[in-house]
Amino acid sequence: MAAVLPAVVEQLLSEMAAAVQENARSTGLRSLKFLFGSSATQALDLVDRQSITLISSPSGRHAYQVLGSSGKTYTCLASCHYCSCPAFAFSVLRKSDSILCKHLLAVYLSQVMRTCQQLSVSDKQLTDILLMEKKQEA
Repeated sequence: MAAVLPAVVEQLLSEMAAAVQENARSTGLRSLKFLFGSSATQALDLVDRQSITLISSPSGRHAYQVLGSSGKTYTCLASCHYCSCPAFAFSVLRKSDSILCKHLLAVYLSQVMRTCQQLSVSDKQLTDILLMEKKQEA
């Protein structure tokens, strides 16, 4: 989660990862709610419902798919802090009201909580998934 995220977010996620490794039940919910508001609760709901899938290809490329609460699937690229949902485009990129959307936050939380579902696909299949997402945006 390189230098793009604010240091406080990276610190919180690091502390949560350490707590998970130590089998501690401290989730830092208050800190999450302070930083992300209602998106924190919504992101944790997505994690609880196991809505996050890590899609990996043999070349080492990967993307996340998040089944949103509306039933629509969004593609997230954690390496560059991107989500294909409209809330990310509007609230994060356009208005700068939020640091992350609930889908991207759910991806980061599922990483530290180790709850991502895993799916291995060919390089072509991953390319097709990403191109299909691009066509849906157009």
